[in-house]
Amino acid sequence: MRYNLRLLSLSTPGELLEELEAINVSPEGIKIMEPKGDFILVKAEGVSPQAANILKQEMLAKGGEVAVSWEHARLEGCSGPVIIMGTRAQYERLLAVLPLQPFDLPALAGELQALLAARNTPPAPLTVKGKRFAWGERTYVMGIINLTPDSFSGDGLLKAGKPVESALRQAERFLEEGADILDLGGESTRPQATPVSAEEEKRRLLPVVEALAKQSPLPISVDTYKAPVAQAALEAGADIINDVWGLQYDPEMAAVAARFNAPVIVMHNKTAPGYQDLMGEIAGFLRKSIALAEAAGLPGEKVIIDPGIGFGKTREDNLEVIARLDELKSLGVPILLGTSRKSVIGLTLDLPVTERLEGTAATVAVGISKGADIIRVHDVKEMVRVARMTDAIIRATRARTDVRRS
Repeated sequence: MRYNLRLLSLSTPGELLEELEAINVSPEGIKIMEPKGDFILVKAEGVSPQAANILKQEMLAKGGEVAVSWEHARLEGCSGPVIIMGTRAQYERLLAVLPLQPFDLPALAGELQALLAARNTPPAPLTVKGKRFAWGERTYVMGIINLTPDSFSGDGLLKAGKPVESALRQAERFLEEGADILDLGGESTRPQATPVSAEEEKRRLLPVVEALAKQSPLPISVDTYKAPVAQAALEAGADIINDVWGLQYDPEMAAVAARFNAPVIVMHNKTAPGYQDLMGEIAGFLRKSIALAEAAGLPGEKVIIDPGIGFGKTREDNLEVIARLDELKSLGVPILLGTSRKSVIGLTLDLPVTERLEGTAATVAVGISKGADIIRVHDVKEMVRVARMTDAIIRATRARTDVRRS
């Protein structure tokens, strides 16, 4: 082969820089060409037919494209989705004129500007219990401590008795193995689990929270969707609230977190599977959760999102969410991924919960490559190793290109 042709694998913004520099393109040429090599697809919902046609005309004039429905193309029908396609350079030119257009296009321009900024900029760092979380620099590991008798993974500490002593030993082991956060749960959230009262949940959680707050240097997250439990846990020394209903089950939850200025993990959830637009509906739910936190007075940089693997999703839904996790980076906040030992692995590999380590490792590696900032796991030692290896492959390349772009 005379020319040794190959496709370039440039999966993140800025990676084209290394290739341009390698063939000795001038600095002036790089400044012009690098935005042209960064192709971006954006789906926008609720666009009127009039706005859709103006958007399409403007993007076509800049060399890009906008996909619209037949109804939109004929200026008929209601507001609906469009897909914008173009390079970063074309988007920059679009944003120069879009604020001057009618039909609510200035508002769309503002949201589009924020989305593109979030795509290229990591969320602001977060400090919890003296520990600084610098998103984008490495993957952080959350170790699961189950204070239940009926955990799906079989590791509930209430079964063996002496939960405080057991939790302290497990927390110490997790610290030695490289965990960054401890996540305590007093109620199983697996499908068909028996709900427990807030009082019972507090009885299980609070002694352990109090002991760990005094003896462990790691931030403590409490997995609850009940505001009274969250308040009692924060008063006992917890640092983070992990709500599997994204602040949308208990109307007081956001206010409790804001009162303590406590970071929150908001997870997508649904009572049963069934989606018209899987990733769009997850993003919309999580945007509402972020808005609830901010409306209560909790700064946006204290919100972490979780797509809710295993909650109201089929096996196929869960696999798709992991594969498309990077779409949620447009929300501009850190992403937590919790796949550890879950049924999506068991159903895919036909394995019991005790044999899902390798499957968990695969989901962790892919999740990190797709933008996960935190992984929530049972097997801390093994998944720390998976995360460090994946970081060495994924984040080292991003760090080099970020330095070149700065």
